[in-house]
Amino acid sequence: MLVTIALYVIPNAWYLAYPLMLISTVVHELGHGIAALLVGGEFRELHLYANGSGVAPYAGVESGAANAFVSAGGLCGPAVAAGVFLILGKSPVWAKRCLVAFGVFLGFALALWVRSAFGIAFIGALAAACLAIAIYTTAETAQIALVFVATQLALSVYSRGDYLFTQWADTGAGRLPSDVQNMATALGGPYWLWGLVCALFSALVLVVAGWRYLVVTRRSPG
Repeated sequence: MLVTIALYVIPNAWYLAYPLMLISTVVHELGHGIAALLVGGEFRELHLYANGSGVAPYAGVESGAANAFVSAGGLCGPAVAAGVFLILGKSPVWAKRCLVAFGVFLGFALALWVRSAFGIAFIGALAAACLAIAIYTTAETAQIALVFVATQLALSVYSRGDYLFTQWADTGAGRLPSDVQNMATALGGPYWLWGLVCALFSALVLVVAGWRYLVVTRRSPG
């Protein structure tokens, strides 16, 4: 965790944090798409851009509540993924399996949804890295890698937390309403209120997952 934090505070180390930032964007956009599928919609495309932004167009979602859920899916996706990775990261064996599942899922995402050239290159490399670590290294190494990614995703919730309180988003596709603004449009109320709701939900997920990881790890034999 300290290594990840250092990447954001040490001068001139941002370029090392760049691929980690992109991972959080990938999970954010996949969160939108998965949420759209869960409410019966269609996940059409995923575009990832070199500036760290992304978009995930979807269709077939009619109600305001369902649209708000899709928007929240992206905002809360990194925290949920971090929580799952931390809990599974308690066990080296399950960490290895989780990396395989994540790599395979990214492969499916490439085939079904990813459409930008930069996205294809980065997500393809990420999928290959996950599978390579899971298949060709020890379970303990896979565990370290998974917990590192989980920590990065958890930190990204707040290192990029200003987006939770922004009305507009400047993306590679142009200036668009932010996710919290979309939630406000769908449900009413100010956009910052929904940013606060998503921030609190993300914090709750991370606290529960972190507690489970630390408590169980400390009680484990050896």
